[in-house]
Amino acid sequence: MTTDPVGLIRGKGRFLDDLRFPDLLHLKVLRSIHARARLLKVPPTLLGRDLHAVLPSTGEGAAAGLTGVGEPAVAQEEVNYVGQPIGAVVAPTLAEAEDLAAEVDVEYDPLPPVVTLRQALSSPPIHAGLSSNVMTEFTLGEPVGDLGAPVVLEDRFQIARVAANPLETRGALALFEGGRLTLYASTQSVYSVRGGLSQSLGLPPEAIRVVQTDTGGAFGSKGSLYPEYVLLAHTAMRTGRPVKWIETRREHLTSSRHGRGTEGHVRLHAGRDGRVQALEGDILVDAGAYLCGLNGSTPRFIGYQLTGPYGIPRAFVHARSLYTNKVPLGPYRGAGRPEAAFLIERMMDRLADELGLDPVEVRRRNTTEAPTVSPLGLQLPPSRPFLEEAVKALPCPSPLPQGAGFCLFVLVPALAPGEGARLLARDGKLEVGVGSHNHGQAHGAWTRSLLTEELGVPPERIVVHNADTDFLSRGIGSWGSRSAMAGGAALVAAARRLRRQVEERTGGFDLDRLLGGEWDVTLFEPQSGQMNSLGANVVRARVDDLGRVTVEEVLAYYDLGRVLVPAAAESQVVGGTLQAIGETLSEEVAYDLNGQVLTGSLADAGLLPSSPATPVRVEFHGAPSPIPPGAKGVGESPTVGVPPALVRALEGLLRHRITDLPVRPAQLLGGPRPEAAQALPVEP
Repeated sequence: MTTDPVGLIRGKGRFLDDLRFPDLLHLKVLRSIHARARLLKVPPTLLGRDLHAVLPSTGEGAAAGLTGVGEPAVAQEEVNYVGQPIGAVVAPTLAEAEDLAAEVDVEYDPLPPVVTLRQALSSPPIHAGLSSNVMTEFTLGEPVGDLGAPVVLEDRFQIARVAANPLETRGALALFEGGRLTLYASTQSVYSVRGGLSQSLGLPPEAIRVVQTDTGGAFGSKGSLYPEYVLLAHTAMRTGRPVKWIETRREHLTSSRHGRGTEGHVRLHAGRDGRVQALEGDILVDAGAYLCGLNGSTPRFIGYQLTGPYGIPRAFVHARSLYTNKVPLGPYRGAGRPEAAFLIERMMDRLADELGLDPVEVRRRNTTEAPTVSPLGLQLPPSRPFLEEAVKALPCPSPLPQGAGFCLFVLVPALAPGEGARLLARDGKLEVGVGSHNHGQAHGAWTRSLLTEELGVPPERIVVHNADTDFLSRGIGSWGSRSAMAGGAALVAAARRLRRQVEERTGGFDLDRLLGGEWDVTLFEPQSGQMNSLGANVVRARVDDLGRVTVEEVLAYYDLGRVLVPAAAESQVVGGTLQAIGETLSEEVAYDLNGQVLTGSLADAGLLPSSPATPVRVEFHGAPSPIPPGAKGVGESPTVGVPPALVRALEGLLRHRITDLPVRPAQLLGGPRPEAAQALPVEP
């Protein structure tokens, strides 16, 4: 396997489906065809029917203390979403496995599904023993009450579920030899997978090795444990043979964790001068059928960011996750950050319209000159100086012209709890492992750059390993714009410890002393607190008479601190921008009222074509962070900043309010705002 992007382009990568082992079996998962049903008859020969494990909370957003109904690795008495695993078959070839699966007859007793958030609030609970469909509930801040503000505005927003759709879908290959399980996986975190398998299968962590293959994208969808991984490992242990599973694109759209799926009702209290006095919010998250960690903590995370980069003195948020008969919600690039930014930025535009002010000016009046902590607990760097610099750098004329939109946002990276790193010098090479590892972001480039800077090792003598729990036993993973910050800090700490070790034992440090001997440093560098940064986007667009949108230009001005590899950082911004445009204009995982997925292929899931691509101009800004190597987050910034700016650009052209993502064709043709659901009251 390789971390060299040039090698990947030349076809030298080793992805999951490239792995071959003697006596390999292919696994085909049998999945529910109903959103909610009792299982009346399932063939006992179906593999995994004896597996009664419940998945633990792992990966991004996994929060201790959250309680709820966990997802079974294999459904037993009932199914709760279309695509839920019921069992599996295996065969020497995938074609044979698919033929065997087609012959399996399962009998169901369908039950009425809960599909919408409105149904979830009003229907009996989908799980026995619960009193409602509320999975988790939080309040943040203090009730606002009646402030007597001269301007009180409120609106309701909906953000549809979307699928991550990386180029390579999920997959894994399991081996069980000598009492030890090895899982090769296309993943963002070998540590989440190992920990989840340990709990699910009752194996000690040291009896499990997880290896990351070259990974063709993830965007949040590969950070946690899935039922299929447990079923696959269980099957390998039962058969004593290597077993491989790779999901189809339809399986990805129905059974991988979706992102977004949020509804928000926001009320602003403001003065006639445009200064916001208070904010109230009610957040609902479509969590899906089972608690998996992030879907339980997401409403709190969205609510915590709801004041955005502004000095709003008072705020109160009521936030809930609701059970529905859909696949559990998970992270998608941004994972709560884009939802919060969309809600507050759309309200800032609404306030500007109400007062007849330029939207940039309204934002300026609500920014801060000094670091602040919001009434919801969000730490903010000074936002006014950044805004002034962004307006000049982008540039951003005042007033904004028709067809242009502006967004100011705060990026909250997943810095805690830190990251692991290992440096092993042997045979004239320096081998490297970092817990936050590459799945398409060119991590190898900044890894080599930092080690050359810290230790003077030429890049060609540095070997960067894919994540492997045997090479580096403790780490976290790649998500939440954390890799260059948390992973970079761990790498720098390991390099400096290695330097000290060589100096103390040999009386000095040079390349010959380092690479001429054998040295091994492993550590976990802890991190805590917030290291939030700011960003701004301008988007220019036009709409033709047929409702077709052309995004003419996207301008980005982001605080990245020290930019370790400018080309890699810029590519992250460009790629994220194109995803953000797709999410705004067309991408969605749509369900009918029976809980059936209507968008079952790439052809109807709303993905935009790769050409023509929108021009993106990127400007980076900011002093280094106080954490070596001085980097700040970047990967999720475009999905936070671009959608509100693009929607505002369209709003100016269409001359009517837009509150939902994706923007519906009827709205692009000048139709009225859809009123599929009534706004929720803001509750204390």
